[in-house]
Amino acid sequence: MINQSTFNTPIGRLSTASEKWDGLEHIFGVTDALPMWVADMDFAAPPSVIKALQTRVEHGVFGYTQRTDAYHAAVINWMERRHSWKIQSDWIVFTPGIVPALSIAVQQFTSPGDAVVIQTPVYPPFYEVVRGQGRELITNPLIEKQGQYTMDLEQLETSLQTGKVKMLILCSPHNPVGRVWTREELEALASLCLKYNVLIVSDEIHADLVYERGAHTPLSLISEEIANHSLICTAPSKTFNIPGLCTSNIIIANAELRERFALGVRTMGLSSISTFGATATEAAYDEGEQWLDQCLTYIRGNMEYVQQYVTAHMPGISVLLPEATYLLWLDFRGLGMTHAELTHKLLHEAKLAFNDGTVFGAESSGFMRMNVACSRATIEEALRRLSVLSNK
Repeated sequence: MINQSTFNTPIGRLSTASEKWDGLEHIFGVTDALPMWVADMDFAAPPSVIKALQTRVEHGVFGYTQRTDAYHAAVINWMERRHSWKIQSDWIVFTPGIVPALSIAVQQFTSPGDAVVIQTPVYPPFYEVVRGQGRELITNPLIEKQGQYTMDLEQLETSLQTGKVKMLILCSPHNPVGRVWTREELEALASLCLKYNVLIVSDEIHADLVYERGAHTPLSLISEEIANHSLICTAPSKTFNIPGLCTSNIIIANAELRERFALGVRTMGLSSISTFGATATEAAYDEGEQWLDQCLTYIRGNMEYVQQYVTAHMPGISVLLPEATYLLWLDFRGLGMTHAELTHKLLHEAKLAFNDGTVFGAESSGFMRMNVACSRATIEEALRRLSVLSNK
C-alpha cells in the first residue's frame, strides 16, 4: 500500500554520490545551498522496483544481460495502457539514456554543415549534441506571453525554407516550460516537417509526468506518415526516478530509419542493457502505475503550494503551473534585478541552488528552474529561504 508518507518523509541523500546533493561544491561552488536543480526526485523508487532489484541482487551473478520478451512486453503494454499507443517489439531500440540517443540520431541522419532546429528555451544537451558534432544550430524560440508558451510556426517555416535543415529535435512535453503540446500544435509542426523533409526526433522522456491523464499525444499517433518520419525517445527514468540505471527505449516504426539508428548504437558500443536497468524497467512498467499516480498527486500539491505561497508573499516572482514535469519555471523579472544579481542573491543570500534559466536559452534571462519532486518540508524550507530574497 502506497500512501502520502511515502513522499512526505525526507530521505537523506548526502554521501550517496548524488549529483544533485553531493555535487553542489563542484557545480555551484558552495556547500550550504539547498539543491532544487537537476531533474531527479528525492523519493525512493516504487516498491515493486526495489523488491525486484533486491531479488536480482540476491541471485549474486551479474553477467551480460539481454532484453527479454517480458521486458519488451512491459514497454509495449505501458505505452498502450498509459498513452493508447500500440507499438511493436521490433520497433524498440535500447540506448543507455536519451541524450546518447539524440547524439547518435544527429550523427546518423545529418552531415557536418547540415542544420538542426531546436525550440528554445530547452534542455541544454540539445545544444551540445548539435554543436558538438559540427552541425549548424538553428533556434526556433517559443513565443512567451505572460508566462504562456506557444510554438512560432511562422518563424520555423522561414528556417525550413532555407533547405539546410535536416532534423528538428522536439521536446514533448517541454522542459523547462512544462507545456504539453496539443494534438493540433503537433499536427501543424509535423506538417511543416513533412513538407520540407525534416526528420523529427521527439524527446518524450516526460510523457508520463502529465497532470491531465491522456493529454500527451505521442508524436507517432499524429499519422502513419509522421510515424514513419520520426524517432520517439522514451524512458522510465524520470517517471519512476531511476535515471542512475541508464535505460531508455527509442521507438522507431520505420524499418530503414530503425536499422540506421541501431547501427549507430552498435558502432558506439551502447547496445547492451545493464542487469539492474532491465530488472527495474520491467518491474516499473508492470507494477509501478499506482505509485506514479500518487507521486503525481503529491508533486502537484507541492506545485500548488509554491504558487499560492509565492502569490501571497512574494510580489515580483511569477509561478505558473506546468502541464507536465515536476519542474517549475520561475519568472523573477518582476524583481527588477539583472540576471547576474539574481543568480548571486539566490545562491549566496537565499542559499538556493536552482537551474539557471539562461542555460536553457539566452532569451530566459530572469528565469530559474525549480525541482519540486521532494518532501513538503524541503519545499517549505526553500520558500522560507526565498522569502529572505524577495523581502530585500
